[in-house]
Amino acid sequence: MIKVAICGALGRMGMTIGKLVNEAPDLELVGGIDIRSGSFYDVPVVTSSEIDSFLESVKPDVLIDFTIATAAVENIKAAARHGTALVVGTTGFSPEQRTEIETVINGTVPAVISSNYSVGVNIFWRLVREAAKQLGDYDIEVIEAHHHFKKDAPSGTAKTILNIIEEEIGEREKLYGREGMIGERGNEIGVHVIRGGDIVGDHSVLFAANNETIELSHRAYDRAVFAHGVIRAVRWIAGKETGIHSMDEVLGL
Repeated sequence: MIKVAICGALGRMGMTIGKLVNEAPDLELVGGIDIRSGSFYDVPVVTSSEIDSFLESVKPDVLIDFTIATAAVENIKAAARHGTALVVGTTGFSPEQRTEIETVINGTVPAVISSNYSVGVNIFWRLVREAAKQLGDYDIEVIEAHHHFKKDAPSGTAKTILNIIEEEIGEREKLYGREGMIGERGNEIGVHVIRGGDIVGDHSVLFAANNETIELSHRAYDRAVFAHGVIRAVRWIAGKETGIHSMDEVLGL
């Protein structure tokens, strides 16, 4: 039985993941951490200021984090102090925060860190990479859409898309939206962000040339697609060697 705790337990993703953990026969939901105390699925949720005493007393095997970047850094540090494996889905980290996270995790605890846990998105990233290899001379646009509560922009998934493309075609200027008399299109990658309603997560990459376009898209209709991937990561990471692992490893890609 793998003992699991969740940071951001009372948020939308935390509740969705908690339900799946609670229902899984091989997982045990032992508690949560949030900005306020409470309970979910008949286990306690403590405040983030109590995370060290919580980890010491409950001793989860895996700590899941879906919070915000500043909170996640502190949660990751706490998990490392207590030797707790991590599954992190928080996005919006600065380069400095990423370096801090890597320093804390490497040689200390195993962790899966991904900007998107959907199996479909991870396959989508591979398709984007293959397209970029062949279509580097096409005009490229990246479009993403999320619900009106999402705080960071572009999304972590969109940033991963941009990283993948640039790994194949080289670094390019990113143009975030367009307005006014901007002249002819250059060699930039256009990036467009939509926020509204309850959109779970839509991502598209457009490759355009004279007389043809190729568009690759992924659309999530329910947060459960991310939560199911998280559960796969939880089962995979328990007992793995220390360091940061990817969803490619989890999925055997």
